[in-house]
Amino acid sequence: MFESLQERLGSILNGLTGRGALSEADVAAAMREVRRALLEADVALEVVRSFTDKVRAKAVGAAVLKSIKPGQMVVKIVHDELVEMLGSEGAAIDLNAPAPVVVMMVGLQGSGKTTTSAKIAKRLTDRQNKKILMASLDTRRPAAQEQLRQLGEQVKVATLPIVAGQTPVEIARRAVQAAKLGGHDVVILDTAGRTHIDEPLMAEMAEIKRVSSPHEILLVADSLTGQDAVNLAKSFDERVGITGLVLTRMDGDGRGGAALSMRAVTGKPVKIIGTGEKMDALEEFHPKRIADRILGMGDIVSLVEKASENIDAEQAAAMARKMQSGKFDLNDLAGQLQQMQKMGGMGGIMGMMPGMGKMKDQMAAAGLDDKMFGRQLAIISSMTKAERANPDVLKHSRKKRIAAGSGTDAADINKLLKMHRQMADMMKAMGGKGKGGGLMRGMMGGLAQKMGLGGMMPGMGGMPDLSKMDPKQLEALQKQAQASGLGGGLPKGLPGLPGGGGLPGLPGGMRLPGLGGGGLPGLPKKK
Repeated sequence: MFESLQERLGSILNGLTGRGALSEADVAAAMREVRRALLEADVALEVVRSFTDKVRAKAVGAAVLKSIKPGQMVVKIVHDELVEMLGSEGAAIDLNAPAPVVVMMVGLQGSGKTTTSAKIAKRLTDRQNKKILMASLDTRRPAAQEQLRQLGEQVKVATLPIVAGQTPVEIARRAVQAAKLGGHDVVILDTAGRTHIDEPLMAEMAEIKRVSSPHEILLVADSLTGQDAVNLAKSFDERVGITGLVLTRMDGDGRGGAALSMRAVTGKPVKIIGTGEKMDALEEFHPKRIADRILGMGDIVSLVEKASENIDAEQAAAMARKMQSGKFDLNDLAGQLQQMQKMGGMGGIMGMMPGMGKMKDQMAAAGLDDKMFGRQLAIISSMTKAERANPDVLKHSRKKRIAAGSGTDAADINKLLKMHRQMADMMKAMGGKGKGGGLMRGMMGGLAQKMGLGGMMPGMGGMPDLSKMDPKQLEALQKQAQASGLGGGLPKGLPGLPGGGGLPGLPGGMRLPGLGGGGLPGLPKKK
């Protein structure tokens, strides 16, 4: 979502951090470029003005211009103001009210209200063990009520029975009553939308609000909307009074202006973001983490959370034991590739690692991308059980059959087998030293050597357990990152970065999959 903005801001700020001293003219020139970058990202003009004025006022102070590393101080100021623009603290959906808590979903047609309603219902059911009732108030769009009913079946959440001929207001009243009688904790009202804001829509929303007394009114907006998102948020807030924002399609290739603008203009927090089509593709919005990603500082905490959600600790431990014994067949390789896909693929993982987002072009040039993983999984799926367990039996005739079944050619199969052999040899060598390892460690290490980046991280692939480091070790890691040019020199003291107190909230012993050199010690069991 923020790739283009990340690249622009990264190049501007790297220009500042590369200088020994800054003048007011240098800061002014950089702020002009930042202003242009934000406007190109579809951020509202009033928000851009406010942002650049605040940064400029702080960045031209004597404390910055005379500091030892003024460029890094400016980066820190930009980071802090970006967090402020996005909302200082993340806010979850508030359910602290007498049951049933009514959550009203509003927004324009096509923004994803119905799907998001089902996603939120699934999330509250799975994570908070809440009993949910969903009700569709959309009597205008054909089959809208049926769509919500089918989504309810899919996520195993109750939906209000459809009664033909009822108005949205009558359905809302009936939903609240049914939730009280059924002992439901939460009732989600999926309201109708229009292709544009008009008076009948607003009057209907106001009447639904009056009869249902919602505790939360969430405006669902498409994050690809751009500048018009500001007018949308203002209109709904003035007429209905929203309590929070939900941004859908945050996995798209839009420029991210809506996410940066709507919070700043309305003052209402972004509570949830949609990151994909699947029913579990929903995340809480953490302003500091998003700011870190935009400035290319990575998001290790979110990466660890994804690992704990998607990786079964018992399976990971079994895999580590198997690797230590030197056994690593194509079934194991397929399992590792599937785990990486669940965590967002190589691109998603790299984007969350400090300073590594810039390596995407180099990775693509080296042929290491998510499409390659898809091809490799297709090849492995086209093999028999015996072939996956013992790749040495794969001769020309078998490769020809596998290529036809997977839509690839013999060269792709040979590349996969070569990669597997190298990894199996590495696992065997590491097993002899009593160390576990993972797919990512091997591939990242090999790629780093190809690119001449072996010194970028300790052991390249040996992501240290930051939660167990003392201040001196963290400082040493910081200096090593700066010496290698990681992220243009990471500003000391930023949240979630080495030198800034490590990673708050990172459980002791938790490591990233395959990066810690010891499997996944400390990861909670998958529920």
